[in-house]
Amino acid sequence: MGIFFAVLAAVGFSAKAILVKLAYLDNVDAMTLLALRMVFSVPFFIGVAFWAKRQHAAELATHDRLLILGLGVIGYYCSSFLDFLGLQYISAGLERLILFLYPTLTVILTALLYKRGIGSKVIAAMVLCYFGIALVFLHDIGLKEGNVLLGALLVFASTLSYSIYLVGAGHAIARIGAMRFTAYAMVVASVASLLQFVLMRPLQVLDLPWRVYELSIAMAIFSTVLPVFVLSFAIRRIGSGTTSLIGSIGPVSTLYMAHVFLGENISMLQVAGSSLVLAGVLMISLHSTREEK
Repeated sequence: MGIFFAVLAAVGFSAKAILVKLAYLDNVDAMTLLALRMVFSVPFFIGVAFWAKRQHAAELATHDRLLILGLGVIGYYCSSFLDFLGLQYISAGLERLILFLYPTLTVILTALLYKRGIGSKVIAAMVLCYFGIALVFLHDIGLKEGNVLLGALLVFASTLSYSIYLVGAGHAIARIGAMRFTAYAMVVASVASLLQFVLMRPLQVLDLPWRVYELSIAMAIFSTVLPVFVLSFAIRRIGSGTTSLIGSIGPVSTLYMAHVFLGENISMLQVAGSSLVLAGVLMISLHSTREEK
């Protein structure tokens, strides 16, 4: 069951890029689409937040409240918004591979924060990852579909934002609990997204085809709420190391779904680049798992 949950989470997270690209066919902007995703998912997180509060009677310290507020804005709101913006310019396959670089950025941020060295094997793995991204980037450039460089930079900024969240969330989750912390952080991100929409968009932009609402509901359930919780279940059953390794199927499933649902071609350059990224991330994940043990 742990393996099944891990696979389900990986595919669910990967499907988000496909749903976003499908919604963009109806000329909805990134800010509106993100707000719709959050408005349909936030009721679930509010419910979980109340349930988690009943399970943990202790009140949160002011430090923890501020941490949840800051990390919710940085890790979920900023990361999601930058990702949605980037998907306007690049393929779903490249987006998922760039997002998949978060272990490399986490290693770098942790080394800078705690003044730790980075081993030669990890450096070699990181070189593999970024060389692989360069190959897939060249594939997208060759297609000449929009401003690929801008899109790649936006998604990379999204990955950096999420990596900052992961580095900062470790100690908070140990004190607060994973379910409670995640629910609170997602509520904060949802409020930030909806506030941004209300301040910067007229309500008339919600006059959209029903198809956009269907895709937003699917995104909220299958690519936001469901993966977040089944990922927690997977970690509880098989551990974070094994779960992260199984999560490596995410970029592969994105490439396949992009081919089926978006008509994106899979070239040998894309396959080679994806293989290098997966190999590099697997090396880093295995190294991290050994360090944890």
